[in-house]
Amino acid sequence: MPLLAGQQRSAAVTLHQIPNTIKTDSFWMPFTANRQFKKAPRLFSSAEGMHYTTVDGRKVIDGSAGLWCVNAGHGRKQIAAAVERQLMTLDFAPTFQMGHPLAFDFAERLAEIAPKGLDRIFFTNSGSESVDTALKIALAYHRANGQASRTRLIGRERGYHGVGFGGTSVGGMVANRRAFATLLPGVDHIRHTHDLSRNAFAKDQPEHGAELADDLERLVALHGAETIAAVIVEPVPGSTAVLPPPKGYLQRLREICDKHGILLIFDEVITGFGRLGTPFAANFFGVTPDLMTTAKGITNGTIPCGAVFASRKIHDGMMVGPENQMELFHGYTYSAHPTACAAGIATLDIYKDEGLLTRGASIAEYWRDALHSLKGLPNVVDIRNCGLMGAVELSSRDGAVGARGYDVMVDCFNRGLYFRMSGDSFALSPPLIVEKSHIDDIVSILGDAIKRVA
Repeated sequence: MPLLAGQQRSAAVTLHQIPNTIKTDSFWMPFTANRQFKKAPRLFSSAEGMHYTTVDGRKVIDGSAGLWCVNAGHGRKQIAAAVERQLMTLDFAPTFQMGHPLAFDFAERLAEIAPKGLDRIFFTNSGSESVDTALKIALAYHRANGQASRTRLIGRERGYHGVGFGGTSVGGMVANRRAFATLLPGVDHIRHTHDLSRNAFAKDQPEHGAELADDLERLVALHGAETIAAVIVEPVPGSTAVLPPPKGYLQRLREICDKHGILLIFDEVITGFGRLGTPFAANFFGVTPDLMTTAKGITNGTIPCGAVFASRKIHDGMMVGPENQMELFHGYTYSAHPTACAAGIATLDIYKDEGLLTRGASIAEYWRDALHSLKGLPNVVDIRNCGLMGAVELSSRDGAVGARGYDVMVDCFNRGLYFRMSGDSFALSPPLIVEKSHIDDIVSILGDAIKRVA
């Protein structure tokens, strides 16, 4: 597609927009360079299946399932119909000392697909809320079981656990933390596992790095196991551009937690609901945490919803004291909102009927090989994959981290591909309905953009 008159070869200009048709001043956009974006907006107007449609009528492949959440593809009428019926039947019901049947039905359905033993469900409205909920449950559990000294929370460098104060505190993305001086006390971090010197262009799980789990032993020695409540990690970090765990790493982390009585929390907000070709990453890696946070794909991105999956040990350990006493002083107005439950049940029906929770396993090898075909292109320093997650990492321009990545991202949008950018890396995670032809298009558009921007 030719550039417009006066435009440079850099892709930093959005070619496809309808000028002067929308006022952009009032919306303060999240995680966006607002001034940059509003000079050249990239606007979607509708979506169906694997594609968005822009305001000027172009089709754009969704290479990131929205924000890792539209696992069943866009425009699912079955979900829309369920939401409409529910709004006309019971638009809202409290779940504080009251309830509605759909909340219990949805929890039972989730328990059926959960990793064995994680069948007690606490509903939230987002991944951030799920993380803060899981952290609070961990602290409350230890207190209820006579170990009130266990108040320390351990995260991991380069981890992302949402934007609540709890999730920001245990998170390890510097830019998310540096602007907020007031974070939770008593938080520490283990080392991340990203090692380009040993694992660049590894396919699936890297061979090297299982020993990095032993960094938890360093913090145990420093703080004392009796002070540590929980460790939270993403099985596969997504927001820092897909960092598959080294072989044996998660198993080793589980063993260390068991050794010292520390709870292990998996943040599966991204990896949950079929992203790796299994219902959850816990299934994929064969490691079961004590608590598991979810959101995103739980309703196919349609209605805000999240859920914390707790083990029987955690749940039953909280059921102490008089029966008329609240076991957990925590919750949200919209926990188990009727429309969210309706959307979630309809989503689970689609996942079951179309086999989407395991479909990724049948196409993961094709996805892996297609992504790794980009090796050798200008400035490509690493390619990573796991299930239907993938990332391509570019070298940064001198003194301008993220500039090359931004130019590639805009170039791809101009030519029909959307994906998530993280600095100079690209995180890819298409809807689980993706076909090989879509993968071919994704890789072709991205590869051509990398060549142009180089």
